[in-house]
Amino acid sequence: MSRRALLGLLGASAVTVPLLTSEAAAVRTTATGLDDPAKKEIAMQLVSSAENSSLDWKAQYKYIEDIGDGRGYTAGIIGFCSGTGDMLDLVELYADRRPGNVLAPYLPALRRVDGTDSHDGLDPNFPRDWRRAAQDQVFRQAQNDERDRVYFDPAVRQGKADGLRVLGQFAYYDAIVMHGDGTDPTSFRNIRRRALNRARPPAQGGDEVTYLHAFLDARVWAMKQEEAHSDTSRVDTAQRIFLRAGNLDLNPPLDWKVYGDSYHIG
Repeated sequence: MSRRALLGLLGASAVTVPLLTSEAAAVRTTATGLDDPAKKEIAMQLVSSAENSSLDWKAQYKYIEDIGDGRGYTAGIIGFCSGTGDMLDLVELYADRRPGNVLAPYLPALRRVDGTDSHDGLDPNFPRDWRRAAQDQVFRQAQNDERDRVYFDPAVRQGKADGLRVLGQFAYYDAIVMHGDGTDPTSFRNIRRRALNRARPPAQGGDEVTYLHAFLDARVWAMKQEEAHSDTSRVDTAQRIFLRAGNLDLNPPLDWKVYGDSYHIG
């Protein structure tokens, strides 16, 4: 189970790089990053095009289904899974913020099925109640906060530490969304390690484009290790297209395809 295995948080202790020089660090600090609100909105739309075949990521708070990938239910704006721990963390956070909410009674079942694809204790009403919870702004904000804590913020932090611009930070984010940052060979940290064996990022004096091609090559390799992720179009006809065009800051207009469907951000 590669995606989000153990859901280890990305941090300096886990993946380190040499510090930027003070001059380079100052440039990176002032440069627009993926955490700029306009760029973050683009990131959410790009991921939603791959995860939900729609640019309307805010419509996905209520999304829930078992897509048959061995991770149980997949749900919400970033695909929280009942079998990988992040859905459990989310529902626990929601219960802390809204005691007695409609999903709180499922916490024992979510703890039991963690690490499996089982629906035991969740069927038949968990999908219905998830959609009911998604009408609550407190639950929607909890999804936002868990997305940022577990996926977005660590990816952007590591991307900036590696001296990468917006596209590179997004490539990291999309990878950690799909693969998590556990210890298995196809986790984000090991995809990055595989890339570092072939090229150096800007923070280590390398060429950004060369490094990003190496990272995307490693990402494609990881995706092909698992049948559920073997369609690599979210890299081949999206991120790689932006990279080949030299659009390292993800500046609109953006045109890409995922699973054969075309998308545009003007």
